[in-house]
Amino acid sequence: MKNRLLYRVVLLVVFSQLIWGCKLLKQIDRIENRNTPAAYSSNIDTNNIATLKWKYYFKDKQLIDLIDTALSSNQELNIILQEIEINRNEIKLRKGEYLPFVSLGLSSGFERSAKYTRNGAVDDQLEIKQGKTFPTPLQNYFVGAVGSWEIDIWKKLRNTKASAVSRYLAGVEGRNFLVTQLIAEISQAYYELMALDNLLGIIESNITIQTSAFNVVKQQKDAARVTQLAVNRFEAQLLNTQNLQYGIKQKIIETENKINFLTGRFPKPILRNSSNFLSIKLDSIQEGIPAQLLKNRPDIKKAEKELAAAKLDIKVARANFYPSLGISTGIGFQSFNPSFLINPVSLLYNLAGDLVAPLINRNAIKANYRTANNKQIQAVINYEKTVLNAYVDVLNQLAKVDNYTKSFETKNKEVDILNQSIVIANSLFFSARADYAEVLLTQREALDAKIELIEIKLKQLDGKTNIYRALGGGWN
Repeated sequence: MKNRLLYRVVLLVVFSQLIWGCKLLKQIDRIENRNTPAAYSSNIDTNNIATLKWKYYFKDKQLIDLIDTALSSNQELNIILQEIEINRNEIKLRKGEYLPFVSLGLSSGFERSAKYTRNGAVDDQLEIKQGKTFPTPLQNYFVGAVGSWEIDIWKKLRNTKASAVSRYLAGVEGRNFLVTQLIAEISQAYYELMALDNLLGIIESNITIQTSAFNVVKQQKDAARVTQLAVNRFEAQLLNTQNLQYGIKQKIIETENKINFLTGRFPKPILRNSSNFLSIKLDSIQEGIPAQLLKNRPDIKKAEKELAAAKLDIKVARANFYPSLGISTGIGFQSFNPSFLINPVSLLYNLAGDLVAPLINRNAIKANYRTANNKQIQAVINYEKTVLNAYVDVLNQLAKVDNYTKSFETKNKEVDILNQSIVIANSLFFSARADYAEVLLTQREALDAKIELIEIKLKQLDGKTNIYRALGGGWN
């Protein structure tokens, strides 16, 4: 009768806890929006350059060697790899929590109870056998195994492990995202270095031209054909052009050092072939469709894994409201004398189960549950924001490639015309049919146009690099 009553009480407690856990706090569930526009433009071709391996996308051997070095030696990337290993260890830790814990033990000690106490009085009355009392102090030896196991009836421990797995996978995607960023950053710095080489070459070429023109003007001044003002204007322009080279040389040093830092090595010269910079062709851009971003962009996949972990954390937090069932057991040998230790009569064992549920002052559990809900909503918003950012990023880079390709073609025509104008202006000036100011202006305009042409080409190549990164290429 008593057992039946106890059984009913236990069932009542469990049932009340389940009802309380379900109704006390309602889950604020927000479903993420995974919809994307059908296409970036009228083109709905699913071919996507993001599926190309980066060695096939970047065809410059020196650039490929630099990226290879960075992927093995970049310090930030190696730090992320250690973070991934930490997350892997967390999975093993969480997996072990829902398996039984078993420990082997060996212990010894002694105890003497005060004479005028209950234990002391009992010890005085007990005998080991007829006519032989217990020794004082009473020694105690034990060897055996003890075990404990929390039965994961609400999947709290398994969901905790699954959450750790999702965060580990998010870490892997974070590493992939860093790889795409690293490849893009090295490519941009490499193209910038080539652009700076070409700028320096243009400056040096103009210095040669302007030096020759300056010498001619000095001769004409000696022949009283021009004034000192013309000589000063030519010399001032020559000095201005000469001054430009030092800033470019400084940028070359800084860019080389940046590339060396990204590749994890001390400064050394960067091998490159800058002579063909302006002739680098852009292959046709195949952007695919926006839906492919969800599987190609590592930052989106990282946000997705973090969202999955946040959803599992809610289940773990909810399970804290429910009763937990634990089993503990032990088996071994215990005796006051080592010679009696390994003996059938010294065998002891126990088995116990406990059902524990939070009843009073559950504020900490409530707060943890609300926090898990808030973090899940936060993860949903972060996921949607990452998808939107990726889509806008692709649109910007597609426009950049298109506009700077057209700009390069236009500026290239301007440079050709101004190069012809320099020849014409010099010829007219030397035959006294043009003012020296026209020569100076034409030289300045041609120099500025050539510099702008290099800058536009660099922006065009930046677009080539960034569209590959934006579409999610590089990590695969």
